[in-house]
Amino acid sequence: MSMLLGFVLTLGVLIVVHEYGHYRVALWCGVKVLRFSIGFGPVVWRRQATPESTEFVLSAIPFGGYVRWLDSRIDHVPPNRWHETFDRKPLFQRAATVAAGPLVNLLLAVLLYAAAHWVGTDEAVAILSTPPAHTLAMESGLAAGDWVQAAAPADGEWEDIASMNELHWQLTRSVLRGEDLQLQVSDSNGNHRRTLTLRLSELAGQDMDSAAAQRIGIGAPFRAAVMGRPSPGGPAERAGLRAGDQVLSIDGVPVPDAQALVDRIRSYSGPGLPPLRWLIERNGERVELEVSPRQVTEGDKVLGRVDAPVGGPARMVTIRLGLWDGVARGAQRTWDMAGLSLKMLGRMVLGQASLRNLSGPLTIADYAGQSLQLGLSYYLAFLATVSVSLGVLNLLPLPMLDGGHLMYYLFEGVTGRPVSDLWHKWLQRSGAFVLLLMMTIALSNDVARLLGLQ
Repeated sequence: MSMLLGFVLTLGVLIVVHEYGHYRVALWCGVKVLRFSIGFGPVVWRRQATPESTEFVLSAIPFGGYVRWLDSRIDHVPPNRWHETFDRKPLFQRAATVAAGPLVNLLLAVLLYAAAHWVGTDEAVAILSTPPAHTLAMESGLAAGDWVQAAAPADGEWEDIASMNELHWQLTRSVLRGEDLQLQVSDSNGNHRRTLTLRLSELAGQDMDSAAAQRIGIGAPFRAAVMGRPSPGGPAERAGLRAGDQVLSIDGVPVPDAQALVDRIRSYSGPGLPPLRWLIERNGERVELEVSPRQVTEGDKVLGRVDAPVGGPARMVTIRLGLWDGVARGAQRTWDMAGLSLKMLGRMVLGQASLRNLSGPLTIADYAGQSLQLGLSYYLAFLATVSVSLGVLNLLPLPMLDGGHLMYYLFEGVTGRPVSDLWHKWLQRSGAFVLLLMMTIALSNDVARLLGLQ
């Protein structure tokens, strides 16, 4: 239910805002707007105050919308109303009317990101768990309990890192830019600050996907190696483990955090293995136990399990900004997202990034539902991200998109004449084909994700 509600809200807000941008600027330019439609196809609801006013409609197919204005190339328009037609307006007014939709989406994104920061979120502090072996994090010298305080590109300015989400954003941005990332790191108490470099330039040309994330080695935040309540009859209960036990070492090897404990349990695989000797702390006393994880098969791997939750709570911080700081952060995040979206699209066109990065309505619906369940600020940030994507997509120079029409106007401005009807017809057909192909790929990616094939 939350997925459907989030999807409807997302589409409704973004489509209305986009089309309202076209509608409002058209009226400012003196263009007669005949219809404002949310959706395509058969009309299921309409409202028109007078025969001369704009008709507002809801249509059966909800994936989009349109604004229909008076155009003498299509409509029979008497000479005394030529001044109200779109096609007879000056070039800059036509361009402004077409550009208004995607630009309003970008402006909306700024406000939504700002609102998310005004509302505030409870996020995990950027204290790191144990980096896996042979990852960039391990090679750079990062360790369990390191607190990332600030980050900067190799030749850029330092930015404070308030949470794991902000750190992951910096990682994503650096990978897509193909540049190293400097980190200022302290211990978990904020002392002994040092500077190190993540060699993310090694991932240049790769997607920021699960493989890249595994190579980087910065995932979940630090959590203490504390046991949760064991399942009845499982290995943990049989060994005498209890909720709240803190694991200090296994077979004499220190366990710095929950991630290291999970990795050690999972690595328990093979025939005839002896029990593991766990040293735990319980109510201020140290106790040694023997634990024999059970072995399960997952895919082509055999992994150990103790049938008990592992890990205490992560340290949290409330991220909330003031009025103007929120707007500034919203503008910066919108600019960064737009740039990264364009770069990713360019890499997909050049074959440098996988087309699996394209997402369609099913993925949007899934993420909308998840973000709505997490809270208002998360949903606002998700809505802002989709709004940026919609704005950038519509500004692409593809026929049938707003950006394609702007290219027509650029041609007209340079040559002094509009695109010929023949060229316009063929360009529209080619644009429709490209859009249909993109939609097909995006929908197939959605289905593959839902089936666990990606």
